[in-house]
Amino acid sequence: MRHRYSILFFPLHVIVDFLSLNMAFVGAYFIKFQSIEAVFAPPYASLWLLFNLIWLVEILLIKPYIFPRQLFKADHLVKKLLILMAIHIAVISIYWVAVKGYYYSREHLLITYALFTSLAVTFRIGGLIFLREYRARGYNNRRYIIVGYGKLAASIQSFYDMHPEMGFRFQGYFDQPSTENQHILKGNYADLATYIKEESIDCVYCCMPYIDNARLRTIVEDADTGDYQVKLLVDFRGFLARGASVEYHDFLPVLNLSSQMLADFQVNTFKRSFDILFSVTALGLGMPFFLIIAAITKFTSSGPTFYAQERIGREGKPFKIYKFRSMFVDSEKSGPVLSGGLLDDRITPWGRFMRKTRLDEIPQFYNVLIGDMSVVGPRPERQYFIDQIVEIAPEYSSLLKVKPGITSIGQIKYGYASNIDEMVQRLRYDLLYPKRRSFLFDMWIIAQTLRVMAQGRGK
Repeated sequence: MRHRYSILFFPLHVIVDFLSLNMAFVGAYFIKFQSIEAVFAPPYASLWLLFNLIWLVEILLIKPYIFPRQLFKADHLVKKLLILMAIHIAVISIYWVAVKGYYYSREHLLITYALFTSLAVTFRIGGLIFLREYRARGYNNRRYIIVGYGKLAASIQSFYDMHPEMGFRFQGYFDQPSTENQHILKGNYADLATYIKEESIDCVYCCMPYIDNARLRTIVEDADTGDYQVKLLVDFRGFLARGASVEYHDFLPVLNLSSQMLADFQVNTFKRSFDILFSVTALGLGMPFFLIIAAITKFTSSGPTFYAQERIGREGKPFKIYKFRSMFVDSEKSGPVLSGGLLDDRITPWGRFMRKTRLDEIPQFYNVLIGDMSVVGPRPERQYFIDQIVEIAPEYSSLLKVKPGITSIGQIKYGYASNIDEMVQRLRYDLLYPKRRSFLFDMWIIAQTLRVMAQGRGK
């Protein structure tokens, strides 16, 4: 494959890891015994050979140095290293017990693994930083094209544009020309084979919604002779967000869209009980404080203390959400408008403080008590904005399967959104919740929310 210098990673990693392992073994011996003269003599010679043999067998069986560019990340590299280390330690421990090797110094072993881990992690992080910078400067790149133009096609281009360190260089779109796409296409299907050959294309992304099977088959069949990879883009985002799973009927993969995760009776019953208990406790203990907030809201600007607005809840049912008023009266007399952030001149000075500390959301505990909302869950939106969000991110509709919440991952990680694009970005966080929701996860979100409130970092 052209430009595939990644094949050098395997021998380089093997060499560096073996050097690190042996340097750690000898270095630990010197630290422990202040000498290296007997390190390759019995009994440590057999332990030294075993160290290297175990590591070699692990490399041959696990193949830890083979991974795509998308997984060339620090956490992935370190995780694989720790797995190898754990296996290595386990085998050495079994050997220790089997041969009754009490004459080996446990301190030496401990120092050996500490040094080896430090050297191996340093090499991996250093190599990662170097390679990312090297690729970001335009070297060691993979040239790719996208066949079939549409929103899905644009999303993969945006992904690689945001991650230049992966080294993927976009060369153009190919599709059947139309009045909508002809200004952006590099060529049509007839130009595809010639362009791949002349421009030395490494990878062809085929967008399944926009390309028929006959053309796809031709691209795949020509891949071997053309020396390029073919990757399929299938838009499962809306389905996978619903908790879909893949079943295999012999060799045939079947996507199951009828997951019962969201309808789990025990989860919903326990969550509702917690919501009621938490809300009653919060309102009861904080009532004097809430009355002070209400009074300040009332006297710092003209208008009502509370603000009610229609939002869309579970299963698309509308409800009234309540807040302490943070904007001047009639701020939306010309129609629905998203807040422009803390600098929005429609927000009162006191309202700006409440938004930074999330105090304006406190009345929503009443929404929780009457069953419209939960303490933790995706933030509810207005139908006016939902209609616009769904056009860009159809997977948003999956969030309507769970009850909206006072706080969410999106509120913690992103905060208030001032336009539709920012709402979609916040949505990426909230989509994690239906798949991961649990009591411990809810507790983590609540703890993070309290931290944001205490630090006044609400956006």
